[in-house]
Amino acid sequence: MNIAENHKNSKNMTMSIAIIAGLFFIFGFVTWINGALIPFMKTINELTDAQSYLVASASYISFVVMALPASFILSKIGYKKGMSLGLIIMGVGALIFIPAAEARTYWVFLTGIFIQGVGMTLLQTAANPYITILGPLESGAKRIAIMGIANKTAGALGSLIFGALLLSGIDTVKEKLETAGYEEKELLLNTMADSVFMPYLIMALVLFVLGILIRRAPLPEIQSSELSENNDQKDTKKSIFQFPHLWLGVLALFVYVGAEVIAGDTIISYGISLGFTGEEAKFFTTYTLAAMVVTYGLGVFLIPKYLKQGAALKISAILGIIFSICILCTTGFISILFVAALGVANALVWPAIWPLTLKGLGKHTKTASALLIMAISGGAIIPPLYGRIVDANKIDLVSQGLNSTEAIALAATQSYWILIPCYAIILFFAMWGHSLKSWIKN
Repeated sequence: MNIAENHKNSKNMTMSIAIIAGLFFIFGFVTWINGALIPFMKTINELTDAQSYLVASASYISFVVMALPASFILSKIGYKKGMSLGLIIMGVGALIFIPAAEARTYWVFLTGIFIQGVGMTLLQTAANPYITILGPLESGAKRIAIMGIANKTAGALGSLIFGALLLSGIDTVKEKLETAGYEEKELLLNTMADSVFMPYLIMALVLFVLGILIRRAPLPEIQSSELSENNDQKDTKKSIFQFPHLWLGVLALFVYVGAEVIAGDTIISYGISLGFTGEEAKFFTTYTLAAMVVTYGLGVFLIPKYLKQGAALKISAILGIIFSICILCTTGFISILFVAALGVANALVWPAIWPLTLKGLGKHTKTASALLIMAISGGAIIPPLYGRIVDANKIDLVSQGLNSTEAIALAATQSYWILIPCYAIILFFAMWGHSLKSWIKN
């Protein structure tokens, strides 16, 4: 009877992990099409680099606005209904792209992206702690790595599909825009904007259907109390402000998401700035995501049997610093490859930070999860900051006598220095921050 019951529990856990992996696939697909959207939006709305990266801001700023409300919603309706609601909200956001394309108005596009981000916030606030709790804490990074494989595989597919749909012919359009009159210019841009209609209509329908189906999925409700430490010590800390490792984990996740978004979302624009065509550059985000998927696979195999979560985080941070320096010291396709190699450095950071940060929080787990979700806002702040640095460096280089093409290429390369302090903060958390249990040592 016990053997049969254990087999049933194991089968149920496998089914639950598979369903959550499907959800990670969905928001991976939606998130990583930003790499194609950024140069697309820059062209059809005639934006600067800094303005174009507001695509990332609109998506990730929702995690600040909605993380704590999402935690409250989940406490009222539970994980499963929360996931369902998140998918439906994402579908609504996808539908907004249709009137946005008709009007070719940037703020309407950003509104649709923000609403999709609201849905993803609810989905992630439910799914991340759920998969962390769904089994032993020491193997939490392994389960999250499996989610990462689903997430980044979907991201690679999304980047390729939307890159083909949105960036096909972008170089020809840009050439024609240089000499086109007002009416011809409007026709070219409106025709290009209309290419989002069918992809986002299909996306909306799929999300609505999945939102309904997830309500019937065999997902058990799990209590956050299962994350309490397995020891005899009673939880005497009444406030989340008494857990320094939580706040350092939030900071580490904040800069990590910013670095990850830069690696995935800037690489296409970076390639174009270096002289690659849109047809060539549309594959570059896939390089980054492929590097992440391979490293996630290693994480599934190595963690926790051969490699501890903390050690994986240290290695990742050190590689991030090394690859960032290599980007600054190279150019052309070699530099592109080092940006893509950041996928190796990034892959195991998220899976390691979550369990290291949530360890020992017990009843504070849901609030802590919401704070970690809010840290995803690093993707809203750090990439546009990179864009502003690119714009400032470009102006400075042009004033020094470089032509516009050379200036944008050099400015885009030099501005990747912003990644180095991000990985330095992650390294600090990996080495000391995650084990800091009180602000002041007795």
